[in-house]
Amino acid sequence: MKINRIDHVGVIVNDLSAVKAFFLDFGLEVKGEWEMEGDLMGYAVGLNDVKVACVGLGTPEGQTWIELIKFYSPSDEKDVQQPFANTLGIRHIAFAVEDIDAVVAKLKTKGNDIFSEIQQYEESYKLCYVRGPEGIILELAEKIK
Repeated sequence: MKINRIDHVGVIVNDLSAVKAFFLDFGLEVKGEWEMEGDLMGYAVGLNDVKVACVGLGTPEGQTWIELIKFYSPSDEKDVQQPFANTLGIRHIAFAVEDIDAVVAKLKTKGNDIFSEIQQYEESYKLCYVRGPEGIILELAEKIK
């Protein structure tokens, strides 16, 4: 048995347009958009009466794929939860970036919450955490050359 790679990360969102705009501003590109519904979709995710809209986003080189998913039905009755960095479960998506200072400055101009200033980890990385719409946390990492 061999695992080749992570195929994609699915992010369930409420405001698909706002989250899509956040990732486009960040520098990802739309790789596909589609809607799905019906019994097969419901069976696959273990829910009934499923209808979703999806946006696939990736890096320009195509090595990273994020799938934004908006459930029209059934909806999550709890609405959007704002997790902390230490909330149990999958909590952030890490991106290797070039020129972290420019990336963070760009995200600040868009009003995103930069909840840690850029920090240097030993002599290897510069790191920063950013919170986007709906509590999505990105870790930005620039390898020090």
